[in-house]
Amino acid sequence: MEDRWLAWAKRLHAIAATGLHYAEGPFDRERYAEAASIASEMLAALADVPPRRIRELVPDFARGYATPLVEVRGAIFDRDARILLVREASDGRWTLPGGFADVGRSPGENIVKEVFEEASVRVDAQALYAVRHKARHRYDADTRDFYKLFFLCERLDEAAPRPGPETTDAAFFAEDAIPPLSTGRTLPEDVAAAFARARDPSRPVEFD
Repeated sequence: MEDRWLAWAKRLHAIAATGLHYAEGPFDRERYAEAASIASEMLAALADVPPRRIRELVPDFARGYATPLVEVRGAIFDRDARILLVREASDGRWTLPGGFADVGRSPGENIVKEVFEEASVRVDAQALYAVRHKARHRYDADTRDFYKLFFLCERLDEAAPRPGPETTDAAFFAEDAIPPLSTGRTLPEDVAAAFARARDPSRPVEFD
């Protein structure tokens, strides 16, 4: 669960963004702009980054109703019931392959694309096994707000996994041999839930 000050600052930032988009009069725009500035300074202080970094992280600020970002992650198993993980170039730790959902693609199409780009493995999305609000779990703190969609995927061929432009390795791991995870992206419980769903297809989707 994220720090409550971070949660409040993110909520204020979102309200200001939506207000600026829909405000009609100059006085309302001025008030929402001031609220946005305060929220950005709060987020920058909490994240210990310059305020401009907050603007870079939210390039669509005040361009519509503020909503959470969407991230997709895929769980893929080999014949030995091992799970596919990729090593992130940014922190050297491992994660389920995935990333931001692109506009114009369905959730299933996005995870197929992400798995191939990060692990060179062709898959088909079979089932959604978890939907998590990033702020409600033990992921690394983030100034942005996320919904994380986790899919169980089926391999379409037996090609060996290979890293992509943003990863440095890709490999399958047994349930009792999971390497250190990139906890801004994937938590141990995300991996555990994938193994549980693979063993029991009737297991309900986890969601917040």
